[in-house]
Amino acid sequence: MSDTLEMPSGDMPPEEFRRHAHQVVDWMADYLAGVGDYPVMAQVRPGEVAARLPASAPDAGEPVDDILRDFRDVIIPGITHWNHPDFFAYFSITGSGPGILGEMLAAALNTNAMLWRTGPAPTELEARTLDWLRQMMGLPEGFHGTIQDTASMSTLIAIAAAREAAGLDVREQGMSGRELPKMRVYASEEVHSSIDKAGITLGLGRTGTRKIATDDRFRMDPAALEQAIVEDRAAGILPLCVVATTGTTSTSSIDPVAAIAVVCERHGVWLHVDAAYGGSAALVPELRGVLDGAERADSLVVNPHKWMFVPIDCSVLFTRRPEIVRRAFSLVPEYLVTPEGEGVTNLMDYGPALGKRFRSLKLWMTLRYFGAEGMASRIREHCRLATLLASWIDGENEWEMMAPVPLSLVVFRHAPRGMDDARTDAHNERLLAAVNAGGRAYLSHTRVRGRLALRLAIGNLRTTEEHVRDAWALLRQMAAEVRADA
Repeated sequence: MSDTLEMPSGDMPPEEFRRHAHQVVDWMADYLAGVGDYPVMAQVRPGEVAARLPASAPDAGEPVDDILRDFRDVIIPGITHWNHPDFFAYFSITGSGPGILGEMLAAALNTNAMLWRTGPAPTELEARTLDWLRQMMGLPEGFHGTIQDTASMSTLIAIAAAREAAGLDVREQGMSGRELPKMRVYASEEVHSSIDKAGITLGLGRTGTRKIATDDRFRMDPAALEQAIVEDRAAGILPLCVVATTGTTSTSSIDPVAAIAVVCERHGVWLHVDAAYGGSAALVPELRGVLDGAERADSLVVNPHKWMFVPIDCSVLFTRRPEIVRRAFSLVPEYLVTPEGEGVTNLMDYGPALGKRFRSLKLWMTLRYFGAEGMASRIREHCRLATLLASWIDGENEWEMMAPVPLSLVVFRHAPRGMDDARTDAHNERLLAAVNAGGRAYLSHTRVRGRLALRLAIGNLRTTEEHVRDAWALLRQMAAEVRADA
């Protein structure tokens, strides 16, 4: 029986915590060692997990052994294992050992670094760790970093700062009940949906985002961007922000940031670089060109939880204009006034959230454990594996690449002879469903110029060439079976 059940107040006793913590850590170590033995995608039906859980909380406390048993028996079957070496969907992520230890320590400390004085070490560690990261990515001095939860929030903050920089006094006067020009954000046709969501949240609406045409490598066309800005100004629309992407979600295309920066500078428009995925590649010296031109951006987001092996969530927003971000968000009620005043950084001033988790601890521990060379070598290997897979696809008559492979994402499809595009789309939908249903690998899909394509993203620390070979063999096997059943 748990000691907790006999105590009228207070926390779990330290010795009981120690005993169960050892159990949990042992389970975690075994899980990480054997995660590849699980089906990648959860093999449950909608509602199945909830049906196995009580409809209401217990009146009396329950033993931790019972709770952990239900974790194993009820929760784990409903987990899609992003840590799995055969997880190739979306953009692969890794909860690495050092990152998990950092997350554990941060949870134990349970600090809220909203103000410097409520978290001196978290505040200063965040600044120092993000300056390490800036240097590792090859960004110049002058970029100020803060950690947010996801790229969606980082980008929303950047666009809000762009709106503040436009001098519309939205901070004080708001968006409603007064005359304001229509505002516009520009991004390529390949841009992430978070840009549209930011426009919705900030009152620009979906029509506030204008999609710019791309070239044959799915990169934003700077000439088309400039034409759009000129047209909008002539129509009385105010250009607020351009979002250039380094590693788009569908095709991992890399926009020509340097050329886009020239357009932004000529027209006085804020430039935000979405490097949530591709920015990590800049840790590899020979791939640092992915950020060419980013030194001229007003803001840039990169997600260490995507391809730097830090447990989710950890998104970094860099900006050369932190004073604008602070002006957009800083609000200090009397109960948060401290004697340090302007002499310290208060992280609450750089976004809408007041509370600030100690996210920098897991990033700091991960960067220290692997080091710059260790991070680079692992990212380099993922890119090699993607190029290798692309070569296998190119070598098969009935398979075709749908996009270039600048980083570690491979976009392709099975294209049997004699099938038109509609039938090929349907065939690949069935192929994807068959591969994912088996639990041996997990891929996702996209549409490229209207045609359905499969995405295989390599980025997990545990993925080896053998895993990629097995996934390719599975795809070919399932393609033959699906075709035979059609």
